[in-house]
Amino acid sequence: MTNEIAEMSIALETIESAGLSVPALADFHEGLAMMEAGQGRAAVDALTRCVQQAPAFPAGHVWLGIAHAVTCNVYPAIDHLEKAAELAPDNFAAHYTLAKYYFTLRIPHKGYESAERALECAVNGQQRIALSQLLQKERERERNGMARPLFNRKFGVGFGMVAAGAIAAFLCAILVHLR
Repeated sequence: MTNEIAEMSIALETIESAGLSVPALADFHEGLAMMEAGQGRAAVDALTRCVQQAPAFPAGHVWLGIAHAVTCNVYPAIDHLEKAAELAPDNFAAHYTLAKYYFTLRIPHKGYESAERALECAVNGQQRIALSQLLQKERERERNGMARPLFNRKFGVGFGMVAAGAIAAFLCAILVHLR
């Protein structure tokens, strides 16, 4: 819990130095309070208002992504976390959370990319330990799980020729059958 408080104080210092407007800051604090109270939907609403008023605010995007994830809106969560990582490439929380969600969604190549960027952003031992535990858990799941196709490569010429041949054979069979 003290680690979370320390991270929150760093985040608040970042907020103050970011020069947010008063309404955006109020919405951000309201969103954090709603997250602590376990009211994910209200947190999404408040943090959405914050991000609309301050679109270049990385901490707002990180927390909005987390709030979306809590309310089971995974893809908006990933969109906001990617935006936070784009706005602040040295943001450990954005990269770590992205890696965690990519691993949960069974997209390991993107998870490992985000984990590598998170490692570059890690500034203390606790962050490195959390990241190593996440990677260890993912590797254990990969060892014990079934191999799944990634579909992250384009089909080659050989596949195209086989598919074209199969379609031609199918059409010929239909024509012969119709006669």
